[in-house]
Parts: sequence; structure tokens; C-alpha cells
Amino acid sequence: MIKSLFRLSLRMVTGFVQSLIKLCGLNWTAPDYSTLCRRQKHIDIAISYQKSSDGLHLLVDSTGMKFLGEGEWKRKKHGAEYRRQWRKLHIGIDAKTLQIRAIQLTTNNVCDSQVLGDLLNQIPQDEQIDSVYTDGAYDTKQCRQVIADRQAHAVIPPRKNAKPWKDTKSSSLERNELLRTIKRLGRTLWKKWSGYHRRSLVETKMHCIKLLGDKLSARSFDSQVNEVHARVAVLNRFTELGRPLTQVTP
Repeated sequence: MIKSLFRLSLRMVTGFVQSLIKLCGLNWTAPDYSTLCRRQKHIDIAISYQKSSDGLHLLVDSTGMKFLGEGEWKRKKHGAEYRRQWRKLHIGIDAKTLQIRAIQLTTNNVCDSQVLGDLLNQIPQDEQIDSVYTDGAYDTKQCRQVIADRQAHAVIPPRKNAKPWKDTKSSSLERNELLRTIKRLGRTLWKKWSGYHRRSLVETKMHCIKLLGDKLSARSFDSQVNEVHARVAVLNRFTELGRPLTQVTP
């Protein structure tokens, strides 16, 4: 977490932690950078969050995280590079507390709709999900069904070339009714009526994640997962500290 917060290399983290230990007056030795690199694959990072008390409104989105290749300037000057590789980060945040409640890191060939079920499974079964806000990439039968299985309302705009579904499942009938409503009243009015614009909050959270670094420094996939989890743990802690606590006085 210190490495992610201050954007340090492993050698610099070792010296930083050793200085902190010395200031505390302890006769301890910080692990060297090779040990940190090996342990990064297997460490279990606990992500703290505040549980929703009156129904969770989950905002879902995804973005790309580069882990191999040069920066944008070299790509613009010399063209695309074949060694450029990306990971895909999928998150779901609480619309009320703005804390990240679900996170999944995949390869860049995994579709957004394939990950939604895993994100919803990270929410405890005893916690009620009221609604799930996503973009049009999640407008599939599978996504709407996993949302319906959690007894939640899907706020997903149909794609512009969308056609009615022929099956008679409740999630499909609801989507067909939404499609008719948008064609009759317009997409802009539906977004305002449904509160779809609150999904911009998850895009802002993506920007906050990339402020801690828009590139993954780890090379193995397991280490990259833990690196992302460390960033999320830092952001959730900062969000909790920055949220005011109000108390009614008599």
C-alpha cells in the first residue's frame, strides 16, 4: 500500500520502511526488495468498506491498465508497438459511499458482460442490492439475468441497434418495455428519469485509481491483482476518512 500510495519502486519502499522503523525506535529489519517481489503474489490484502444499510446502488464500469510497453508519446511518434499489453480492470462502487465494493482484473480479451456475475458475487448475499447501473456493453441476457437473480433492478441502456428479445423471461420483458419507452420518449429523457447519469461517479473513481499510477509495475498476473487490490484499499480508506460524520444535536 505504501508502494502504491507514493508510487515508489521496491528498492525505495525498502529504504522508506526502514526509515520509519528507525524513527519508531525499533530494532527491526525491513525485508529486501527481492522478498517483497516474491511475497507480492501471495499476500492477502483486506479491502475495508462500509456496508450499505438501506439497499445498495451499484455502479459498474471497466477500463484498461497498461503493464508492458512504452508511453503514449513514443507510440504517437513511432507508431504502435507489438509488445504493448494491457489488463482490464472491472469495478463496482457504492453510489452512496463511493467506496469500491467489487473488483476484478482480467486479460484484455474478456468482455465486460462476462465479469458482471463475478462482481455481484463479491457482494454478500445478506446485503440487498436495489439497482445496478452499467453502460450498453452489459445489455445482454446473461447480465440482466444475474441482476434479476439478486432481485435488483437493472439500469442498462439498450444499444442503438437493439432489437426486442423473443423469450418470455421477466428480465427480457422488462428490457423490451424499456426499448419501447426509449423509442417513444427518447434516450435523453429516459436517462434523466432513471437517474442513469449517476454512473459518471464510477468513471470518476476510475480516474482516481489511475492517479495512483496508470501502469502496473508487476509482471506476473497474481502480483498485478494484488497491486490493484492495494490501490483499492488505499482509495477506500481515503474515501472513508474524507466522508463527514453528521450528528444531530438536541
